[in-house]
Amino acid sequence: MSTMKPRIAAAPPARTPFGTLPDGTGVDRWTLARGGLRLAVLSLGGIVQSLEVPDRDGQAANVSLGFDHLAPYAAEGASPYLGALIGRYGNRIDGGRFTLDGQAYTLPVNSGAHSLHGGTTGFDRRLWDVTPFDGPEGTGLTLRRTSPAGEEGYPGTLTVRVDYTLTDSAAFRIDYTAETDAPTVVNLTSHIYWNLAGEGSGSVEDHVLRLAAARYTPVGPTLIPTGELAPVAGTPFDFTAPAGKPLGRELRAGHEQLRYAQGYDHNLVLDAGVTADPAYAATLTDPRSGRRMELATTEPGVQLYTANFLDGSLTGSAGRAYRQGDAVCLETQHFPDSPNRPAFPSTVLRPGERYRSSTVHTFTAG
Repeated sequence: MSTMKPRIAAAPPARTPFGTLPDGTGVDRWTLARGGLRLAVLSLGGIVQSLEVPDRDGQAANVSLGFDHLAPYAAEGASPYLGALIGRYGNRIDGGRFTLDGQAYTLPVNSGAHSLHGGTTGFDRRLWDVTPFDGPEGTGLTLRRTSPAGEEGYPGTLTVRVDYTLTDSAAFRIDYTAETDAPTVVNLTSHIYWNLAGEGSGSVEDHVLRLAAARYTPVGPTLIPTGELAPVAGTPFDFTAPAGKPLGRELRAGHEQLRYAQGYDHNLVLDAGVTADPAYAATLTDPRSGRRMELATTEPGVQLYTANFLDGSLTGSAGRAYRQGDAVCLETQHFPDSPNRPAFPSTVLRPGERYRSSTVHTFTAG
């Protein structure tokens, strides 16, 4: 295995129009390149519209599912969070309800009886203020927005900053910070759909995944955690072998948990737990192209999702339909439904505290 030689010329952030929302608001597309990677980000939803990565022969391909025009991103219910920033709360909250400091809060439900990924109009559907930067530590974008108290039912005015950085070491880093003026809950993540063979190239079942996670959080039939931290040993959720395991090896094993989710859609409990600096979490490899992505994070969990609800109705940037299993998401996070699970790591943020979370994706090819 060798590190990638930069085949994509470095370029500072540049802004171009990407389209107009129905209310007349313009959406920008920012592009930048460094360390052999090229990134494109939309001001709508902080969406990673594309991330180009070279293969073992130096040929670049976009490894993130997305669209080449605005309409599918902006259409109500049409885009399943492709590449988007997720907030205020990534993943599911049971019944769209939680209690904080004795006060009950009700959220919009948008996934059966539950609230998913921040509600009906989460951070993925909001416009972000974008400021570019280019310095010795990396080239990137700072995204900011203020979520007012009561937005999607959440208490407190939340001020959010997210930095997207490309480094000279072929890494794409995401740093999240947030502050609040009243007690609230926060769980920010990124919903990139990865296909290291290239967007639109078909199934990722032959991608090999290693996860530093000896436990996972089993779910009930509606995908809400039961509260148990169960061992992965002897289950399809065991990706702990040093060489990893193909995603598709046990995808049709008939395990009850896989039937509930129509595949993998589960939180894996990372061995490192919550850390001050990003710690190793996972490695994803595409044997065909040689592309490899190593994931490090400060978060205690990662949601493994095999794009179970892509049904062929969406056409991606390469002009090909997206179908079930055409990508995998590795959403670094605190656990689903944590506001209702006191035994899970807390997602409560209080005035005077600062929410911090970082995730680093480092690419190699060989």
